[in-house]
Amino acid sequence: MFTVDVNLGDRSYPIFIGDGLLNDVELVLPYLGVGRVVIITNDLVAPLYLDQVKQLFAARQVEEIILPDGEAHKNLATISHIYDVLLRGKFDRNTTLVALGGGVVGDITGFAAATYLRGINFIQIPTTLLAQVDSSVGGKTGVNHELGKNLIGAFYQPRCVIADTRVLSTLPEREVKAGLAEVLKYGLVYDAVFFSWLSENCEAICRSDPALLSQAIKTCCEIKAAIVAEDEKEAGIRALLNLGHTFGHAIETASGYGNWLHGETVAMGIVMAADLSWRLGWIDQSTVQHIRAVLEKSYGLPVIPPENISVEQYLDLMLSDKKAEMGNIRFVLLRAIGEAVVEGGIDKNLLAATLTAGDQLCIQGE
Repeated sequence: MFTVDVNLGDRSYPIFIGDGLLNDVELVLPYLGVGRVVIITNDLVAPLYLDQVKQLFAARQVEEIILPDGEAHKNLATISHIYDVLLRGKFDRNTTLVALGGGVVGDITGFAAATYLRGINFIQIPTTLLAQVDSSVGGKTGVNHELGKNLIGAFYQPRCVIADTRVLSTLPEREVKAGLAEVLKYGLVYDAVFFSWLSENCEAICRSDPALLSQAIKTCCEIKAAIVAEDEKEAGIRALLNLGHTFGHAIETASGYGNWLHGETVAMGIVMAADLSWRLGWIDQSTVQHIRAVLEKSYGLPVIPPENISVEQYLDLMLSDKKAEMGNIRFVLLRAIGEAVVEGGIDKNLLAATLTAGDQLCIQGE
């Protein structure tokens, strides 16, 4: 088992990474409150792991809330349903919420914990690769709005994160690949050596080789833990972890939540960010072609955005992005593999060229 610590003073917590952790009752006990436990999961994960996770909390009275699966349900109506269950059950401030699922369940549960009775204890048990390397760590919680993704939420840290790599064996291949988009993001933003390692070991990682996958998860969590400790509320360096997300969130919103997986739109957004970085003269054509090839050919990720989103629609949605300031869209772009920056004031013609490049992204330009 690996342990990665997120150092935030009295709100510090561990990330446990390893095989079979859902069988380790002693692991979770120090992070429970004295009250009841409510496990929040969805109708896909519940048949697989709910009974097993209940055994982790056998020392407490355990209740459950099973939500419908999917990004389409990551909204205030679902939060209201959770409040209804908690209030009718008279759950008090000693309650611990447990998020058992992927990024959607984790974000919803964290936001419910942050806001119910002005804040109660919660634990993350992520069951997707994307959640284990990214969304379960760092305390970003929230829900979507029809006008934009993740625009309603709070920074609220869990007591611990339990990333059992064994659960990844039940993931569909598409979900694994979507998670790998976030893994690749870490290398592109912060660690060129890590990106090279991912490129060289793509076949084994795509086969979910246990040792390599655990190492990749550990590296991503170490990077994110260090960043969150320095910039918990995304006032500076943490914004760089949004590489590809400004484009990707616009694609998710325009396409309808759930039609694309989050990691898939991040992959598209990374390629768009690389293309725009090249148009700005920051990286050369061979670099952007290499980035696209690793995502598309080595990891089998979609990199071509939908054709039916207009430039005007992109711009409108991206103005709602959390990094936007004073009506100025700000992007995470690349100066090199392993070196990212947040940049605003992008030339509109260059941006429009990226937004309309289609399948020629990172291949040819003006």
